[in-house]
Amino acid sequence: MHPGLAVGLVFAGCCSNVIFLELLVRKHPGCGNIVTFAQFLFIAVEGFLFEVDLGRKRPAIPIRYYAVMVTMFFTVSVVNNYALNLNIAMPLHMIFRSGSLIANMILGIIILKKRYSVFKYTAIALVSVGIFICTFMSAKQVTSQSSVSDDDGFQAFAWWLLGIGALTFALLMSARMGIFQETLYKQFGKHSKEALFYNHALPLPGFIFLASDIYEHAIRFSESEPYQIPVVGVSIPVMWFYLLMNVITQYVCIRGVFILTTECASLTVTLVVTLRKFVSLIFSILYFQNPFTPWHWLGTLCVFIGTLLYTEVWKHLRRPPPEEDKKK
Repeated sequence: MHPGLAVGLVFAGCCSNVIFLELLVRKHPGCGNIVTFAQFLFIAVEGFLFEVDLGRKRPAIPIRYYAVMVTMFFTVSVVNNYALNLNIAMPLHMIFRSGSLIANMILGIIILKKRYSVFKYTAIALVSVGIFICTFMSAKQVTSQSSVSDDDGFQAFAWWLLGIGALTFALLMSARMGIFQETLYKQFGKHSKEALFYNHALPLPGFIFLASDIYEHAIRFSESEPYQIPVVGVSIPVMWFYLLMNVITQYVCIRGVFILTTECASLTVTLVVTLRKFVSLIFSILYFQNPFTPWHWLGTLCVFIGTLLYTEVWKHLRRPPPEEDKKK
């Protein structure tokens, strides 16, 4: 597939996925579990049919390694979605998750004993400053907008603080999962589609512990106002329509990223994903009128400039990679 088409899938899938996720959480802030379950179920069914051939295809990587990876992946997905129920606004959620470079660097130094250049440490410091600015300004907004009561203001701030803790935990866990994945791929080879299936299929039994919450939100979704789907003409509750579109766009997003990793260098993938996050953030602020001060813009700018500096994009813009030189 042409890389341009893969980039189109990433932008179309991931950006629209954020839109439908915000439509869901604005109406029902605690609906993260049913959203996660629907996404996992859809990708698991698709993988069972087309990747593992109805279970007849043996995995290239032993299941015991997938069990460890799945535990981390399931935890990260649930915690990230649940953080939206803890006074965490969608823009802050996106900015905070953009700090994955920091977590990867910290754990890379601790676990893999990696060492980086001074320039990369500077880029990470810039990302850290940007996240700190956005987080600090969001904290002030939570306490000032929550209520006129000091007790209610403190309670809102306490929940927000718990949400920040949840995002930090998920960020570090996601980085640890990336390192674990990297070691597996070095040992057994890259099997991204297989990993995608097992990461979504094996955690499904774990949703039994969240069944009551999922059922409760399923009832709420069914009670939402009806929405007539264009072209098809079928009328369904609007929250179920948002969930369906969220699941489909999530699948398009993941597939687009997978295709991009097979067609392009990792630097290109990083740049595309970073730019996609920035576009999603801008759209979320403008369309949903999320509160965003000049300080937030400054913090956001620090995050994305730091990310681009970390990838050393200018080196690759000045001249093509050696492989491409040889081909030419």
